[in-house]
Amino acid sequence: MREELLINATPRETRVAVIENGVVQELILERASRRGLVGNIYRGKVVRVLPGMQSAFVDIGIERAAFLHLNDLISKSETDENSNSEDSQEDKHNDITKLLRPGQTILVQIIKDPMGTKGARLTAQLTIASRYLVLMPTSSHIGVSQRIESLEEKQRLKDLVTQGCIDKDASDEIKQGFIVRTAAEGVDDKKIKSDIKFLQKLWITIEEKIPTIKSGNIVHEDLPLMLRTMRDLDSSKIDSIRIDSRESFQKLKSFTEQFIPELSESVKLYTGENPIFELYSVEAEIQKALERTVQLKSGGYLVIDQTEAMTTIDVNTGAFVGHRNLEETIFKTNLEATGALARQLRLRNLGGIIIVDFIDMREEEHKRQVLRNLEKHLLKDNAKNQFSEVSTLGLVEMTRQRTRESLEHILCEPCNVCNQRGSIKTVETVCMEILREILRTDRAYEAQEFLVIAAPQIIDILHDEASYMVAELEEFIGKPVQLKTDPLYIQEQYDVVLM
Repeated sequence: MREELLINATPRETRVAVIENGVVQELILERASRRGLVGNIYRGKVVRVLPGMQSAFVDIGIERAAFLHLNDLISKSETDENSNSEDSQEDKHNDITKLLRPGQTILVQIIKDPMGTKGARLTAQLTIASRYLVLMPTSSHIGVSQRIESLEEKQRLKDLVTQGCIDKDASDEIKQGFIVRTAAEGVDDKKIKSDIKFLQKLWITIEEKIPTIKSGNIVHEDLPLMLRTMRDLDSSKIDSIRIDSRESFQKLKSFTEQFIPELSESVKLYTGENPIFELYSVEAEIQKALERTVQLKSGGYLVIDQTEAMTTIDVNTGAFVGHRNLEETIFKTNLEATGALARQLRLRNLGGIIIVDFIDMREEEHKRQVLRNLEKHLLKDNAKNQFSEVSTLGLVEMTRQRTRESLEHILCEPCNVCNQRGSIKTVETVCMEILREILRTDRAYEAQEFLVIAAPQIIDILHDEASYMVAELEEFIGKPVQLKTDPLYIQEQYDVVLM
């Protein structure tokens, strides 16, 4: 299946849409005010050790202290090596108080962004990713991605990386660990060796910098979203990459020419009159992804409710009445729901515990086919997931890896009007929508100037924090933008008037 990437880049926000066969499958969003922290390495300071939870809270200089569990402090290989040692040594590796103490400095890496009221999740088992490899400087393990199916290719890559890791001055011991990524399949030896040298040099640079960094400060920052997406995607599936910012296009072009030459020709600057996210109706899909109900082509629908503890998805037949009998109608609705369900998980970036309430099916073969279809659709998802058999209540329990906040949590906030029983788009989200609407309207209609009418809190931000973006937009379209407050407008409500 071929893919296309659409990238909408502005100084305040970057959005990447993954398109498969003309349909939006995934949306990745990063804002300057809430940039993702996963992959960043910090010199942290332990502020509290919790022996009852075998974990610790570490200050890394962000708003809330981050969480470090014993399992993320000690690698599995260390535990295995000490499994046959003396009891005192075993106790050390089963008791976090023997390894950490308040006030101690420790090198840690973020593996999960802060979400809601929870702080970031940390690991002391550092990793640094490149195009084909992941360096593990604190380990000596060599692994190969399970997605590479050929045993011969796996062995070739493992032997190649092993040779590049051997320390000739230390009795031929492997001094650092590596994981070979899926993108390395079929890649020639020269590129793999080049990646090994690049990561080793990068780690030496980081090591030299560590003593100069004060506790609570960042040591190494991962790539921004746009470049990180290029590094992590499977280039063999990409047909084209279109980006609407000339400055970002130059950065992306240079990055792909240096590190991913096979993708360089696919990177194109989008200069069309309509905003790039109007292609394939991406903006409309974003709005739909914030709604509770998802319509199926047959007339059935899904109801998605996201809570603190879990996400529930209810499947309903709706207007679909079928042609044969009730069991066949239920089976077809559930079958269609699996594809829509898998797509919504990616599009909304839903993670954690997910409960799917399929319509009750009597025949065991129907249950097996629904699960097989669900599994087939989930194979396209890069996030790790697993699910159970259909229970007697018709429920399927599943989990999906969660490393960043869901689309709703990024774009919306608890609604104060209904005492936080629902959610409403954030002030920042509405401001970005207004600026995009002005640009879209300017390209579609003739106007001398624009008047924006919105709620007081929206106009305040456009006058203050986002004033430079309004000024840049005025300069770009060559027309003034007037701002007017209407106290009767709710936070999500605004009008762009042509004058």
